[in-house]
Amino acid sequence: MSPAESSPISRAAWIILAAGFLVLFVGGGSRFAIGLTLKPMVDEFGWPRSQIGLTVGVFQIVSAVCMFIAGRMVDRMSHRLVLGWGLVASGIGIGAMSLVSQPWHAMLLFGIVFAIGNGVASTTTVGVMVTRAFPGRTGLANGFVTSGTSMGQLVMIAILAAVLVQIGWRSVFLSLGVLHVVLVPLLLFGIPGAREAQQRRAAAPLEGMSLREATKTRTFWLLLVVYGICGFDDFFVATHVVAFAQDRGVNAFLAGNLFAAMGLTAWIGVVAAGAWSDRVGPVRGTAWSFAARIAVFGLIVVDQSVWSVAIFALVFGATFFVTAPLTVLFVRDSFGLKNLGALTGLITMVHHICGGLGAWLGGRIFDETGDYRIAFITAFVASIGALAATLAMRRQPA
Repeated sequence: MSPAESSPISRAAWIILAAGFLVLFVGGGSRFAIGLTLKPMVDEFGWPRSQIGLTVGVFQIVSAVCMFIAGRMVDRMSHRLVLGWGLVASGIGIGAMSLVSQPWHAMLLFGIVFAIGNGVASTTTVGVMVTRAFPGRTGLANGFVTSGTSMGQLVMIAILAAVLVQIGWRSVFLSLGVLHVVLVPLLLFGIPGAREAQQRRAAAPLEGMSLREATKTRTFWLLLVVYGICGFDDFFVATHVVAFAQDRGVNAFLAGNLFAAMGLTAWIGVVAAGAWSDRVGPVRGTAWSFAARIAVFGLIVVDQSVWSVAIFALVFGATFFVTAPLTVLFVRDSFGLKNLGALTGLITMVHHICGGLGAWLGGRIFDETGDYRIAFITAFVASIGALAATLAMRRQPA
């Protein structure tokens, strides 16, 4: 056991961990709420499903770019400042979704305003913050804090699914906006400000590759392939699984709770992968997650019964966002800590841009063919490619 692993964890580090968990809990639950509200929205307005898919696609691209920008900012600025502004923008965007009546309203509010805030107050910023607070238990700490996204999906989506019929989809968005704003004053007391961040960097100067140097390595490009395919899978499923389950005969309440249950299995998968990566590195957990995806995508291609839908959702959920806490480990082990935020943000940006493609393409395929079978086949083949790219990577010494 290294000295960093055996040394006691400070009170400030625990506070940072709790604050990061809360940010991702609220942001994660809010991000996936549009999957819950997709069917009632398109039923009310008569929009094609690809319209919401396109909105999610724009959200993915905008938030992805903002993750990269936030990563560069958090390498130089106060974590508290970056996260605070991200939460404010998120609250405004998601809360104002309660007022939409035209497709461009959703595109502006969810696809741009909420995307900016959610991209800034994201796993990139939180992951860098937690990595620096827990240098000896990085995988486990990031696994726990990233599980905030899964728990947000589990708890918030379950609650919203239970009350959606009573309060309507507009009140769902309004409630999420208020919740974001409530978090802001809590962060002011829990996360170090600019002066503390400057003192920390001065006491422990960081080493590592520049962005240009990292892009010349084989590992960097393999990571982009792996994370791009992971994002495609993640957000195709997250956007369309509730509507798909309802198409296969699952009622709206059970479909919403199945989506929420994916959050529970995701929580287990993320925490387990983070803890395991501290022992063996991030490659094995990533490889196993894609092997599981290949199995369940293959299942759902050949059998779309209610039981197969449930098995697919729960097993896929266990792989959902498994790579998120591992991003900082891949970057730290392969490229060093100097530009941890920028490189993590760049890789996560590719993940989310490809996620937008998955969300849009899933809707487009449904509109053209009347079902999701071709989309599932596409994800099945892509996951095979991601597994091959993962196995091609070798673990770098930390």
